[in-house]
Amino acid sequence: MSAGYLVKRLVYSVIVLLGTLVLVFVLVRLAPGDPVIRAAGPYASLDEVNAMRTALGIDRPLYVQFGIYLRQVMTGDLGTSLRYHRPAAELVMERLPATAKLALSSVVVATLIAIPLGIIAAVKRRSIVDLLAVTLSLLGQSLPTFWLGIVLIIVFAVRLRVLPTSGYGSWHNIVLPMTTLVLYVLGLVTRLTRSSMIEVLGADYMRVATAKGLSRRTVLLKHGLRNALIPIVTVVGLQTGTLLGGAVMVETVFAWPGIGSLAIDSITTGDYAVAEAVVLLSGAVFVGINLLLDVVYVLVDPRIKY
Repeated sequence: MSAGYLVKRLVYSVIVLLGTLVLVFVLVRLAPGDPVIRAAGPYASLDEVNAMRTALGIDRPLYVQFGIYLRQVMTGDLGTSLRYHRPAAELVMERLPATAKLALSSVVVATLIAIPLGIIAAVKRRSIVDLLAVTLSLLGQSLPTFWLGIVLIIVFAVRLRVLPTSGYGSWHNIVLPMTTLVLYVLGLVTRLTRSSMIEVLGADYMRVATAKGLSRRTVLLKHGLRNALIPIVTVVGLQTGTLLGGAVMVETVFAWPGIGSLAIDSITTGDYAVAEAVVLLSGAVFVGINLLLDVVYVLVDPRIKY
């Protein structure tokens, strides 16, 4: 991979982040309600509200506000929360470890289960194992995560009373939200692994490898799985980026203190700075993962050239 390609990708990434920033900046300000009135409180006078609006620069034209905000972002200042009266970046970074813990553990567990299950389903097509794998994939992709989370709470927290309904800190707290996300990611990765392996199993190089006398395991893993990994790596990477950007529904259902629940709170209260900081971080994570995937593609399949 050439340095020129990486530079070009970095330039594209900056353009994408800038476009994301513009879109979020405009949409947040088009949301109904006045965040300044909420922040000032019900007993604030009109003069106090106007003074706060002037201090925050919200009374200026949108293009002026965006210019000020862009300069602040370039210096690492993502604004101050109207609700918490603290730097938005600081609030987001406090919540990020909780989201990263939930997202990464869910993706790792789902991938470790889904890839072997997809391989077995592809090798044993139309068997009971294949039927179970396909059924699990369909259920994982079809069931809404918020509904599945509520069902898990009812069964394991309310009925059986073996796990807490919410909270953060102990491994008991992460089991239910992680299970909810694992089932979702598991369904997608299993289905994709199965279809990719079915495609490569009929390839000529697989028959040649078998004719050479290689073991079935070597043929499947070294020659089959490696050639089927590109779409799997892509989906796993994108799912990781999605969850690192905040599993909004799951974090809300289980009161998980991540950036997803922080985003919901900031949007409902009109906390502009925090909402923009969360979305900007999510966009940066997506762009970074896409850039990393381009590097991983070359490591997985040396035939890919840029």
